[in-house]
Amino acid sequence: MTIAWYGHLRYKDISFLKNTGMITAILISWCIALIEYSLMVPANKIGSSINDGPFNMWQLKLIQEVISISVFVIFTLIFFKTDTLKWNHLIGFVFLIGAVYFFFKK
Repeated sequence: MTIAWYGHLRYKDISFLKNTGMITAILISWCIALIEYSLMVPANKIGSSINDGPFNMWQLKLIQEVISISVFVIFTLIFFKTDTLKWNHLIGFVFLIGAVYFFFKK
């Protein structure tokens, strides 16, 4: 979803997408998001304890958020050189790791 939501901000640097309008950006983003949804919906269905999977709803959501934020950080550092990773961001990740610990604690 990171590429679908933020990738269009770099269209100005891609020659054939430089003059892309809002509708085209939305349609491209929807196509990208469709691919992710096609992977995430089955993953949630298989992983959910409702369907005899190993994770409850809270855990599934936390896994999704940690993956999403991790991908966002990598994407931002690679494609957007204007933003830097700072110490307070790293502390936020430490708290995320703490959240993972408590969400999975029996």
